[in-house]
Amino acid sequence: MTAYHPDLRSIAPWLPRGVGVPWLVRLLRRLPMPSTTLPAGITVSERPVADGHPARVRILRPDGVNPRRPAILWIHGGGFVIGAARQDDGMCARLARRLNAVVVSVEYRLAPDHPFPAPLEDCAAAWEFVLREANDLGVDPARIIVMGQSAGAGLAAGLTLLLHDRQRPPPLLQVLVYPMLDDRTTLRVVDGRHHRLWNAASNHYGWASYLGVVPGSPGVSDLAAPARRESLAGLPPAWIGVGTLDLFHDEDVEWARRLREAGVPTTLEVVDGAFHGFDAAAPTKPVSIRFFEAQVAAIQEALRQADGPPP
Repeated sequence: MTAYHPDLRSIAPWLPRGVGVPWLVRLLRRLPMPSTTLPAGITVSERPVADGHPARVRILRPDGVNPRRPAILWIHGGGFVIGAARQDDGMCARLARRLNAVVVSVEYRLAPDHPFPAPLEDCAAAWEFVLREANDLGVDPARIIVMGQSAGAGLAAGLTLLLHDRQRPPPLLQVLVYPMLDDRTTLRVVDGRHHRLWNAASNHYGWASYLGVVPGSPGVSDLAAPARRESLAGLPPAWIGVGTLDLFHDEDVEWARRLREAGVPTTLEVVDGAFHGFDAAAPTKPVSIRFFEAQVAAIQEALRQADGPPP
C-alpha cells in the first residue's frame, strides 16, 4: 500500500518524479503545444498587453453581453522554465463557464532566458491591461481575481505583493494552487519517494533559472520568493490548495499560517495523498474534481461578498 490518495494510485507510478531538468526542459520547449477544443459558448482571442510589450494574453470569455462580469487573471505553471498560456485553455474555459467570467491568461517570458523580474513584470503588465481594458472586456474592475498553479501561483503571490507595494488596486482574491513560494526549500533534505512531476532537483533548477543566483542565497527579493516577505499585513484574501505529497506542502501550509496571523482571511485546502499537479495529471478523478470545486466555491464566495447583501 502506497501513501497516494486512492484516486491517484493507478496513475502515480507512471508519472516522472520531476520534469524540471535541463535536457527535458529543452525538449518540452521544442514540442508543439497541443490544441484544446473549447466548449461551446466560449471564445478565445489573443492580444499584447501593451504596444511594444513582449507579453501577451489569451482572453477566454463566454458568449453574450454582460458588462459586469468578474475577471480572472490566470498565470500558468511550469517552474518558471516551461509552459505557455495555451496549455491551460481547458482549465480557463471551465472557469469562464462556471463563473460566467472573463479569464485572461498571461503569456509571460520564461527563465533562464528571462529571469526575475521579467516574468513578474509581465504579469503586472497583464494586470494593468485588465484594468485598462475593463470596459472593452466587459468586466467589473472591482471584481478581478488573480489565480495560478505552481510557479504561476508563486507569480500570483508575488504580483499581489507588488501591487500592494505600488499601491495599485488589489485583487479581490488570490487563488494559489500548490504555489511555488520559497527558494529556501532547495536547502532542505526531503523524502522525495512519492514526489511526482516536480521534485527537489526540478525545484533547484527552476529557482536557479528564475533567480539567476544559487537558490537560498542571501539577498533574494521577496517579490521573487514571496515566502521571504516579513510582513503580510494588508494583503487581500487568499485560497491555497496543496497535497500532502507535494514538495511545496510545508511552505504552502506555512504561508497560509502566516497570512492568517497577519489578519488576512485565508482558506487552506490540503488534499491527503496528492502529489504536485495531481489535478492536471488526473483531471477526471473525483479527488481532482473536488479540488476544482473548492476553488470555484472560494471564488463564488468572494464575488458574493463583493456584491453585498441583496437590496
